[in-house]
Amino acid sequence: MSASKLSPEADLLPGAAVEWDSAGKESAAVGAEVIQAVVKRLPNAPGVYRMMNTAGDVLYVGKARSLKKRVANYAQGRGHSNRIARMIRGTASMEFVVTRTETEALLLEANLIKRLRPRFNVLLRDDKSFPYIFMTGDHPAPGIFKHRGARSRKGDYFGPFASAGAVGRTINSLQRAFLIRTCTDSVFESRTRPCLLYQIKRCSGPCTGEISAEDYAELVTEAKDFLSGRSSKVKAEIAQAMQQASEALDFERAAVYRDRLSALSHVQAHQGINPQGIEEADVFAIHQEGGQSCIQVFFFRTGQNWGNRAYFPKADPALGPGEVLGSFLAQFYDDKPCPRAVLLSHEVEDQALLAEALTARAGRKVTVSAPQRGEKKDLADHALQNAREALGRRLAETSSQARLLEAFAETFGLEAAPRRIEVYDNSHIMGTNAVGAMIVAGLEGFAKNHYRKFNIRSTEISPGDDFGMMREVMERRFSRLIKEKGLPDGGLEGREGEESDAFPAWPDVILIDGGQGQLAAVRQILDDLGIAEAVTAIGIAKGPDRDAGRERFFMAGRQSFSLPVRDPVLYFVQRLRDEAHRFAIGSHRARRKKEMVRNPLDEVPGIGPGRKRALLHYFGTAKAVSRAGVEDLMEVSGISESTARQIYDHFHEGG
Repeated sequence: MSASKLSPEADLLPGAAVEWDSAGKESAAVGAEVIQAVVKRLPNAPGVYRMMNTAGDVLYVGKARSLKKRVANYAQGRGHSNRIARMIRGTASMEFVVTRTETEALLLEANLIKRLRPRFNVLLRDDKSFPYIFMTGDHPAPGIFKHRGARSRKGDYFGPFASAGAVGRTINSLQRAFLIRTCTDSVFESRTRPCLLYQIKRCSGPCTGEISAEDYAELVTEAKDFLSGRSSKVKAEIAQAMQQASEALDFERAAVYRDRLSALSHVQAHQGINPQGIEEADVFAIHQEGGQSCIQVFFFRTGQNWGNRAYFPKADPALGPGEVLGSFLAQFYDDKPCPRAVLLSHEVEDQALLAEALTARAGRKVTVSAPQRGEKKDLADHALQNAREALGRRLAETSSQARLLEAFAETFGLEAAPRRIEVYDNSHIMGTNAVGAMIVAGLEGFAKNHYRKFNIRSTEISPGDDFGMMREVMERRFSRLIKEKGLPDGGLEGREGEESDAFPAWPDVILIDGGQGQLAAVRQILDDLGIAEAVTAIGIAKGPDRDAGRERFFMAGRQSFSLPVRDPVLYFVQRLRDEAHRFAIGSHRARRKKEMVRNPLDEVPGIGPGRKRALLHYFGTAKAVSRAGVEDLMEVSGISESTARQIYDHFHEGG
């Protein structure tokens, strides 16, 4: 078995020398024996190595200045921590990539850790995208917008911001300061007179020529300078222009400059702590307690605090703060722009190498430091205090959740506290746009990245048949789970194959929003799939008059029962059910809205966005297209005779 080539690596490191796998992959050897077999063939060169188990799952990704020396340490088989010893024992094969420099190895390591998510690495778990301010670069009159996602459109991106709210507030202030448009290009092209934003002095009106192209370009340049960290220069120029207008007795123009200065001051004053001597920096602080780590990140740009966010990376409790923080930083900047300065609460391993790697990625000098005094130290201490408080809140919530799960297990007669609970609900209106929803909860509360929705597909289900819908959801959910993860090893006590610190793929308990009938339908599906004994199914029926607090619970082999009105477990189950209901209704509404705005042309085979646009431009509406003859359809650019016949037949049932 040979190592597979990874194209993302080739893109990242065009000069990578070689990649190969360890010998003996076909043998049954594992542990130090496998590692010893490859050490003698490794070069004294920088690179990245991967350690894999017998199933081919990556256990660990590491980088080394010398692959031979680093891997030789593992081969010794002694002096390792428990974590490293377990990793070595599970290693059945290794793969290597030789790089030109250690910096390239560090960048590649971060890329692979984020993509492969190895069990023994520090993992950046909450990797949601950050919002940015985007200024378009492909239009004569650039606009300013909130942006999240891939930075594919031509223009300038400023950020990251910690929240979409911070972006919105900043854009509002920038509108007053620089009068940049925020309308879409299509709205811009269709304007015949200035909009309300021009009237309230939030836009300079480039759409209708209220400002010349040269003057608008100057405003855009000022806005870019301000967002790029040259805020002092911009404010000084505006103040000078205000003074000149005042001396020329042009008080109306001076008032405009005054209002712009006021708006800029608002941008820099409304976001909490604003350091005086730091234009552009990210501040990272880590606090460890109770076997968990919290990393608090503060973003400072143009001398402003653009918000903060807390992360809780998955890391072995034996790792120190510097080790966790160092691994976190390399992954964090894998897909984000890096500021000129990165300030840390703790020194990290390979700090100089990290600065070199970030400098190479940014194309300009980036400093990484753990300040010991002054304003920078105050910022790091402030971030550390926030990290300490955030972790304290998380530990308290986890402890409370753990007690609820233990009480849940006792109430429903489970062998142990469930680690994963799945809750199912359906939503529809008279059977239309039917959607099944699954929400997931565990020790850390709702696991929203595990939520799933199921668009009901079966044509054999009668409208409004909740039993049939639930059967379809259960069958699709667990058939796929068996295909991807295999059959479970057993109940709560029997899942040896799952890591103790990993969120399990198989649920311990499933809650069904329904009574005995719904539960019977679900139990039948689980029995047909051979997993009825591995998963505990519980039905929740609403009480008389659908009163909350009078629910009845149904389980196999047990009489239905209710819980005391003030029982914490009852509140917990109600929260789970309400969240499932919220998610199901939201999914149903989204599907219904999509159906309502669906264009009849979407259903015509062979009609893509381009042809649809051409047809609508020519005929005006889809209804007019449906009434058109073949000859009329052929008049449209891009519509051949065969395509015209296809469109005509679609709307006239082949006639």
